[in-house]
Amino acid sequence: MRVVIQRVNHAQVDIDGKTIGKIGKGLLLLVGIKEGDELATIKKAADKIAKMRIFEDENGKTNLSLKDVKSEILSVSQFTLLANTKKGNRPSFVHAMRPPKSKELWEDFNEELKNDGFKVETGKFGADMQVSLENDGPFTIVLDL
Repeated sequence: MRVVIQRVNHAQVDIDGKTIGKIGKGLLLLVGIKEGDELATIKKAADKIAKMRIFEDENGKTNLSLKDVKSEILSVSQFTLLANTKKGNRPSFVHAMRPPKSKELWEDFNEELKNDGFKVETGKFGADMQVSLENDGPFTIVLDL
């Protein structure tokens, strides 16, 4: 599993000009599920993200977690995060898990975050989406599990 975590002031996902997911201050999560991932992987990632100290405290130090600041999450499934670009010029996506299992695990991931008490907005699995955001910092982390 690979998750690109972006701390944002705001972010949204549009499909055909219609906004389907929108958050204020929080985290934009671009989520790639790979072959071999299972529910335990998903739970570990959700727990790690919930506790990751990437928000600033009153002294400007990144000591606060998503739980501490009670921010929102926008989760977008993105299999292209798992591209292999080692050979040739055309990326290979052979390590990305195929639907329907990848969709099920992405939905499980979002449910884990909701069960932790977070407001979770989402994109639409498999859709052509336009994602817009204002990165806060910028602060971007890649989580590989």
